[in-house]
Amino acid sequence: MSKVKILTDSLADIPAPLLKELEITTVPCIVRFGTEEYRDRIDLSPTEFYRKLVASPALPVTAFPSSAMFEDAYRRMAETTDRILAIHTIASLTGIYNASRIAAENIPNIRIELIDSEQVSMSLGWLVILAARAAQEGMSLAQVRAIVENAKTRVHIIAMLDTLDYAQRGGRLGKGAALVGSLLNVKPLVSAVHSEIVPVENVRTQKRALERLVEIVLASGPIQELAVIHAAAPERAQAVQKMLADTLPLNQIVMSETGPVLGTHTGPGAVGIAWLTGRY
Repeated sequence: MSKVKILTDSLADIPAPLLKELEITTVPCIVRFGTEEYRDRIDLSPTEFYRKLVASPALPVTAFPSSAMFEDAYRRMAETTDRILAIHTIASLTGIYNASRIAAENIPNIRIELIDSEQVSMSLGWLVILAARAAQEGMSLAQVRAIVENAKTRVHIIAMLDTLDYAQRGGRLGKGAALVGSLLNVKPLVSAVHSEIVPVENVRTQKRALERLVEIVLASGPIQELAVIHAAAPERAQAVQKMLADTLPLNQIVMSETGPVLGTHTGPGAVGIAWLTGRY
C-alpha cells in the first residue's frame, strides 16, 4: 500500500527545503498587482512581493486557490498514492478549505481527508510538518490524522506588527487607530486562537516588543518545535532567533518568511514565532 501524502496551501509558510524533504504538496495562493497576477512562491518570491508592495500606490488583491487548482494537485498526487490528508489555514477566514473540499469530492477511487488547522503561517506549518514526518514513517491515514488533531491543542503563534498602516489601508483597522498607534510608536502583538486573530497586548517600542514575544514563548512550557517568521525583516528575525538560542540550538529553529496574503495586511517589518509545546 502506498504511503499517505500531505497537502497544504501556501499560507503555511513552510520553507522550500522542508517541503521538498518531506514531499509536501503546496497549492499557492494568488496575488494581483493591477493586471499582473502571481502565484505565491512560484511566480513571485516573498522578497519580490515586499519590494512590489512598498512601491505600489495601491494594495494588491489576494485570492485563495481555486477548486480547479486543488483538483489538479489531487489528481497529480493520486498517481502515487490512494490516501491524502489536506491540512489548511483557518477555514472561517478564507475559502481555501471549502475550495479544497469541493476538489476532493471530484477525485474518484482515492481517500482524501481534510483538517481545518485553525491556525495560520508556521503554526499551520508545524501541523503539516508533523503529518508529513508521520507519513514518511509509514503511519496510516488515521494515525497521521490523530497526530495532527493532538498537536492542534499544542501549537501556537504570536507576532509583532511593525506598522498599522497596511492594516488600515486594507480595511482591517480604523484610520484613527492606525494614526494613534503610529504616533505612540505602539507595536501590537497578535495571536491565532480558536480560529480567530486576537490582540494580545500593545508594546511601546520595537525592541521591547521582540523581547515580549520571546518571554511569552518561553513561559508557555517545554518546546518541541520552533520557528521564527518575518515579513521582509530578516535582521529582526535573526535577533529573535538568538534570544531563543538557549531553548533550542540555532540549527533547530526554522526561519520562515511569510508571503502575500498575510504580508498585504501586516506590511513589511512584522516578526512572529510559531511553536509547538510538549510531545505527542
